[in-house]
Amino acid sequence: MVGSDILLASASPRRRRLIGWLGLDAHSTATDTHEDLTRDLAPGALATALAADKAVVARSAGAVGTILAFDTIVVHDGSVLGKPSDKADARRMLEGLSGGVHQVVTGVAVLGPTMQRPRTLPVITQVRMRELDAAAISDWLSSGEALGCAGAYNIEHHLASVDDDECFQNVAGLPLCHVYRELASGSAGPVPAGLTRPVAACDAALGRTCLLGPRVCDGSLASEG
Repeated sequence: MVGSDILLASASPRRRRLIGWLGLDAHSTATDTHEDLTRDLAPGALATALAADKAVVARSAGAVGTILAFDTIVVHDGSVLGKPSDKADARRMLEGLSGGVHQVVTGVAVLGPTMQRPRTLPVITQVRMRELDAAAISDWLSSGEALGCAGAYNIEHHLASVDDDECFQNVAGLPLCHVYRELASGSAGPVPAGLTRPVAACDAALGRTCLLGPRVCDGSLASEG
């Protein structure tokens, strides 16, 4: 099938880098939406609703082709954590997450060129945060990166870990294999030219063998989370 243009509705440097692992030369743009985490929705529904909002705003701003939008939240002890409001809020989040297990939920929205509403799915990853003492938290906060991260951390900086049957990149904000499956299915429009399975690139970067990615890419998992 003839490929279509891809727009990444995100200004996140991590997402811009990761989308290239799918073999896509995507354009990117920031979307100005209100991320209301107080909506009376389950975490998966909340994350997908926020991602859908971004895709719709990008389309209304004149974007063409296939739009990919994402929203990532952290769920801990039943509470939803977004990006911290300031350093004190970030410290509170990190102290609460330290040494325990939480969930990261990324809502994925794919809006094809002829679609009125995006296809959406939530991807849920179980994450273990390492023990963080006051010095470790202060060192991380001094980097200035925490305020831009849901839950106040970036998994790429080794503050947390996932098992090999969980999606590491979902915690980074872009569940590559799930997006690959959606685009490869053709359900949102023409399969993009150059679309590549991301498993090998992800394994090489992380130095591990992901057990989940091949099953997702092959469609043997109907959904994740």
